[in-house]
Amino acid sequence: MRTTNDLTPHAATAAAILPLVGGAANVTSVAHCMTRLRLGLRDRTLVREDALRSLPAVLGVVTDDDSYQIVLGPGTVARVTPEFEALVAGTAGAPVTGTADALAARGAEWKAARQQRNATPLKLLLRRIANIFVPLIPALIGCGVIAGLGGLLVNLGWLPSLTPALAAIASGFMALIAVFVGHNTAKEFGGTPVLGGAVAAIVVYAGVAKVTAFGMTLAPGQGGVLGALAAALLGTYVEKWCRRWVPEALDVLVTPTLTVLITGLVTLYVLMYTAGELSTAVGTGANWLLDHTGVFAGLVLGGLFLPLVMLGLHQALIPLHTTLIQQQGYTVLLPVLAMAGAGQVGAALAVYVRLHHDQSLRTTIRSALPAGLLGVGEPLIYGVSLPLGRPFVTACAGGAAGGAFVGFFSMLGDKIGSTAIGPSGWALFPLLKGTGGLALTAAIYAGGLLTGYVVGFAATYFFGLGRTVGGTVSGVCDSSKQGQDTDLGGNPPP
Repeated sequence: MRTTNDLTPHAATAAAILPLVGGAANVTSVAHCMTRLRLGLRDRTLVREDALRSLPAVLGVVTDDDSYQIVLGPGTVARVTPEFEALVAGTAGAPVTGTADALAARGAEWKAARQQRNATPLKLLLRRIANIFVPLIPALIGCGVIAGLGGLLVNLGWLPSLTPALAAIASGFMALIAVFVGHNTAKEFGGTPVLGGAVAAIVVYAGVAKVTAFGMTLAPGQGGVLGALAAALLGTYVEKWCRRWVPEALDVLVTPTLTVLITGLVTLYVLMYTAGELSTAVGTGANWLLDHTGVFAGLVLGGLFLPLVMLGLHQALIPLHTTLIQQQGYTVLLPVLAMAGAGQVGAALAVYVRLHHDQSLRTTIRSALPAGLLGVGEPLIYGVSLPLGRPFVTACAGGAAGGAFVGFFSMLGDKIGSTAIGPSGWALFPLLKGTGGLALTAAIYAGGLLTGYVVGFAATYFFGLGRTVGGTVSGVCDSSKQGQDTDLGGNPPP
């Protein structure tokens, strides 16, 4: 049996977290995303949140209707999660007392009541859209980086025999992304995943070029991911209808056939054309917005993106990014939105400089800053700016300034974009593509980041931390007293 000293750092973190969330008996599910350990808990009143937040590896805590989320940061969360799962599995067979049963029942009732209050149709829809696309992000990142590398080699004239192979590797997933979207859509909405993939595959099949709809010949890929999503969603409802009315003896034969046939015909003669027009409108609208109102659009998009990240709603933008990448080869929205992370970094640096007496907070900033520079904003949001209150607002100001900078050059015709989604911050440089040369594109993006850093820092340093009294900042509690829930001006956090 291993002692505490034998544990790896990640196993030690998992072992420290488990008792603070109520033990294995209180954990109903374990998952993770890029930065967060997502737990399903029977009774959230058993969580010792103050102690949990004080763990060195924990950068913040977020709650929503479905899960209790512990922000650990990129890389770390992927290593802590299997250790945590092993601990939960190893103690799952422990006896449960009557008191524990009562607490579990009360926790389930509390969770159901909370979900009923907060589960608005819009929140549920956005969460489901995120569940469809988030699993695709690793492939989008990998293929995007390879595409960027291939483009760089082409521009430099290097390794001409290798670049076609890189292009094939990078483009294969994007050519068939509709199938993966259809599979995940059916899975998310309660259908058979392979049937969702089957009807979505119609969208990218080369043979659709022989089909005419609304007097126009269809093109393979017309409608893109939006068409695939709509096709799979329709297929799920057709399948569920068949399950209700088709006799059980005929279900295995009739249900899949009717699902694919009915949905396929509607996809060919309605959805592909309609989704194609919608996709075109998305691309045209995004380009028009930046070409004609670039400064204002960048100001709004860069300034409001952090609140979307805070609420977890930023993932609902993935279909728009994917549509733009399919149409144009890059998304013009991501570099603008990435400026929000620059504002967050600038704000964190200002807090680090001003609050030199708060060693705990400075330690949190040092650990979260590398992730922030690479565009992962949750650790800084939940570990620094949001608990303090005002720095979150001044970080948004930095993001708005950086977005306006990028938007200004878009109005001049120097548009920049990203060939993939997922990374931002410094990690976005290998994915940049634009109407100008590589050097100009990188320079504009770097200028936007620098603007976000400077404005976020200045706004936080002068306006986000209150006035200085006797060498300390007024309204600031010592990190050991942050449970009082006041920001740097003495106000409750947002």
